[in-house]
Amino acid sequence: MGDPAGVGPEICLRLLANADLARECVPVVFGDAGVLRRVAEKLGQPFNAPVIAKADWPQRARETRVPSVLDLQCVDAAAVTPGQVDARCGDAAFRYVIASIAAGLAGEMDAITTAPLNKEALHAAGHKYPGHTEIFAERMRAERSCMTFFSDELTCSLVTVHVGYHEVSAALTTRRILDVIELTAAAVRRQRGREPRLAVLGLNPHAGEHGLFGRGEEEHIIAPAVAAARANGLTITGPLSPDTAFLPARRRETDAFICMYHDQALIPLKALAFDSAVNTTLGLPVVRTSVDHGTAFDIAWQGKASAENLFAAVRLAAKLSRSL
Repeated sequence: MGDPAGVGPEICLRLLANADLARECVPVVFGDAGVLRRVAEKLGQPFNAPVIAKADWPQRARETRVPSVLDLQCVDAAAVTPGQVDARCGDAAFRYVIASIAAGLAGEMDAITTAPLNKEALHAAGHKYPGHTEIFAERMRAERSCMTFFSDELTCSLVTVHVGYHEVSAALTTRRILDVIELTAAAVRRQRGREPRLAVLGLNPHAGEHGLFGRGEEEHIIAPAVAAARANGLTITGPLSPDTAFLPARRRETDAFICMYHDQALIPLKALAFDSAVNTTLGLPVVRTSVDHGTAFDIAWQGKASAENLFAAVRLAAKLSRSL
């Protein structure tokens, strides 16, 4: 359900009421029924989904097989102030995630889709993770993982994620880049049913201009990873100059781009596919997708938030889980 003070509850209400999605999969919202009721009353939205008590999970979900809510009772609904950073809400959001991870690892669900959490609230509650991706990777004991964004317009994987720019170069290794390439290739192959065409971006302007810019990252770290992937049979090019990598002609001939840092991928993604891009964590034992937006505290509980990205994330989760 994400942070209770954000837009997560209202988009989850729309998910529960989406009859088309219910024909594709059976969503179960891990959250607080009290918060959902309060938001539904405020917005005049229906809330008719069955509520499952923790003691009845997962048996009742198997019996009903309709969109429902697992009521984890992590926060007092009356205490939640929409649009406000609150450690209690950060803790609740964390506990929803941990419960979903446990259920996924136990085989009680086929895939997990996360609504947005607020990192400030998460940290205020004492959970010092940069975000969802790191929680999933740690709790699911993934040997290797990466963040990837899928959309019809553009698909990108990130070698580094939530680190400062001054930390990126030191975080790059040939092994890490090759891991991201291989994880991305396997995911695209599963999603599209054919061998992928991949492109790897450089770190520096003009991909280093043959050593003129940077510290030789392209020549000594990135290019060897590309060569190793090509030797393993992948169709791959790079390192490419980042400023021309996303031109229309290149996008038409590329299934996925491997990007060195967060904004190298997220700026073009949000410019081209803000409503449709879906965040996934590759390398986990359970499929995990997420919305590609934040808690939007400025419009929380106002009925203004679009649920389309959540719907897209759930659809992709269902599709990827069926292809495993």
